Amino acid sequence: MENIALIDSFSEFKDDKLIDRVTLMAILEDVFRSALKRKFGDDDNFDIIVNPDKGDLEIWRNRVVVADGEVEEENQEISLSEARKIEPDFEVGEDVSEEVKLIDLGRRAILALRQNLISKIHEHDNTIVFKHFKDLIGEIYTAEVHHIRHRAVILLDDEGNEIVLPKDKQIPSDFFRKGDNVRGVIDSVELKGAKPTIIMSRSPLCFWRNYSNKKFQKFLMV
Repeated sequence: MENIALIDSFSEFKDDKLIDRVTLMAILEDVFRSALKRKFGDDDNFDIIVNPDKGDLEIWRNRVVVADGEVEEENQEISLSEARKIEPDFEVGEDVSEEVKLIDLGRRAILALRQNLISKIHEHDNTIVFKHFKDLIGEIYTAEVHHIRHRAVILLDDEGNEIVLPKDKQIPSDFFRKGDNVRGVIDSVELKGAKPTIIMSRSPLCFWRNYSNKKFQKFLMV
């Protein structure tokens, strides 16, 4: 692979806990096909082989050999003389597979590929987090105080997900310090832009709405 930035991208995301190998390969192929469409106008005649574990890939363009001077679609067809530069025994009507090097896409395209890849991976991860916490609405959840704002306490769970505990969803006697473990109920989850906003509540009303009186009393004693 010609560009170290893309190798770094593969290495950065192949160990992502939120994405499986099949999904990662599908995202990578989609990113490269988008780049090929911009470069060649169409990607139907391209084969993409991705190896995210090694941070490598191959792109092959398939074209049909036509007689010299009869090429009408350069992305789909190749002249006989050009085909014979690849292999001397090609004949008109045969298929030619030729590897496309990343450097042939251009430096700007390669940089755009990396940015597009990062964006799609983050979008995928945010969707997974959103669905995960959507299923946890009404459940008790524990997270650690990361920092304290005037109107909310910002928490982080073990996976690094940010959870907001607004002032109006706290118990009046609540007092927190950075590093404290806080238990509350996942109250709501919203997608603002591409990032999920997770709201926790410790208010008695929210807890009563979802749990028995016995669990509520135990919760207040923590």
